[in-house]
Parts: sequence; C-alpha cells; structure tokens
Amino acid sequence: MGQIVFILWRESVEALLVVGILYAWLSRTPEAQGGKRWLWAGVVLGLLLAGLLALGIYAAEGLLAEHQDLFQAAMVFVAAALIVQMVLWMRAHGRTLKRDLESGLSRQAQQRNWWGVLVLSALAIAREGSEAVVFLYGTLAAAPAQELPMMGLAALAGIALALATFGLLQLGGKVLNWRSFFRVTEIMLLFLAAALVVTGAERLQAMDWLPALRDGLWDTSAVLSDMSTVGGVVAALTGYRAQPSLMTVLVFVGYWVLVWALMRWRSAVAASRLPSAAHGMAGKP
Repeated sequence: MGQIVFILWRESVEALLVVGILYAWLSRTPEAQGGKRWLWAGVVLGLLLAGLLALGIYAAEGLLAEHQDLFQAAMVFVAAALIVQMVLWMRAHGRTLKRDLESGLSRQAQQRNWWGVLVLSALAIAREGSEAVVFLYGTLAAAPAQELPMMGLAALAGIALALATFGLLQLGGKVLNWRSFFRVTEIMLLFLAAALVVTGAERLQAMDWLPALRDGLWDTSAVLSDMSTVGGVVAALTGYRAQPSLMTVLVFVGYWVLVWALMRWRSAVAASRLPSAAHGMAGKP
C-alpha cells in the first residue's frame, strides 16, 4: 500500500508542477488567456494517452498469457528503470524547468500559437501517468483480489496527498520548498526502484531464470522481519530482505553501483556544458 501512495503522490506532484507553472503564466499574461483552453485540452489528452497505455499493457498480458510471470517480472524492471530515469531527468532539468517553460510560453504567446501549450501539458500528464501505470501494473498483478479495494483507496490517498503537498509548496519557503522536496523524494524514489529490482530478481529466481547461488545468506528476522507490518513496509519501499539469497544481494548492490555510475556520468555531462555556455556568453557584446 505504501508503494502505491508514494508513487502516485510523487508522480502527481510532478504533473501538477508543470501544469501549475503553465497555468500561472497564462493567468498573469493578459494576451495569453486563450491558451488556458489548450492547457486543459492537453491535460485531458495526457490522461487519455496514459489510459491507452494501461489498455495496451492489459492486452499484451492477454497475448502473453503463457509467459505471464516473465511479463510481470519484465514490467517490474521497466518500472524501476523509469523511476531512475525520472530522478536523473529532474536532477538535470529541475532547476531550470520553470524558466524554460515560461520562455517557451512567451514565444508561443507572441505567435498566438497554443499548440505548444497543449503538447507540453499532454506530455507532462502522459509521462507521469504512464510511469504510474507501469509501476502500478506490477503491484496490482501480484496482489490478491481482496486487496484491490484497499489499493484503490491508497491510490486516491496518494492523489489527495499530492494536491495537499502542491498547495503547501505553492506557499514558498514558509512550510515546504521545491528544492528540499525533490532532494528528499528522489532519494526515496531510488530506494523504491531498488525494491522493484529486488522483487524482479526474486521472481526470476523463482522461475529458475536466475540462480539463487546461496539461499539465506544471513537472517536478520530477529531485528526486523520482512513479514511483519513494519518490516513489510520497509521491504516494499527499500528492498530490504531479512533472509536474502546471494543473488538478491548481488543484484541490490549492482543496482546501486549502476545508479552511482549514472549520477557521475550525468554530473560529468552537466559540467562539460558549463565552460561552453560561459564561453558563449563571454563572446557576446
């Protein structure tokens, strides 16, 4: 349940951030009032695109019924990859997102061309909605039927929490600020992706696609059992296992090594762009 609340909370906040920036700019720009209709049309289009993805995944599962376990494991890994990609993207673009969006809107307003607003809002909703669909698929597919109503309530709770969080963030630094929010939640997202990778690895081991190498490498059940209520939440959000196999540990460590390498690579790319940008500014009169 905690996974569902968290992922919908974070995904919804990101979508609200983009839509909120667009709406605020359109509201305070008199010549851009006509763009609001395009903004809401984009929101609806984005929701439809996310819904089409959900239908596509459902149809694909039916076509691959004989390989359902493998398909579900693959979707878990895809969800983890999308989460890591989202964190990397926000680290690269989060600081300049508002400025870049408003710069693009100014050009659209001058040309009286609001297709850009529709595309931006549709992509924002579709992107976050698609990530949520992929993530929720793996969780819902493995859940017993009797838990589905509670998962539906958890999804609504995540969306409600996102609306409340967005309202607090709009107040500026009085209660919460965007920088702190994204810094804390990106760490939580990376741990959540680790939990998904561990779940996928365990499914592959259960299907004999991966060797366990050694079962029960250690046992910390006396300290925190992943079968308990608290331990279950920790396991779902971080990938913790009280009795992991050697393969599970290797996959978990490998995931974090890969994330570290991607972070270093992203930082190196960003640093390499700074001198060229500074040189370009220096050459201007």
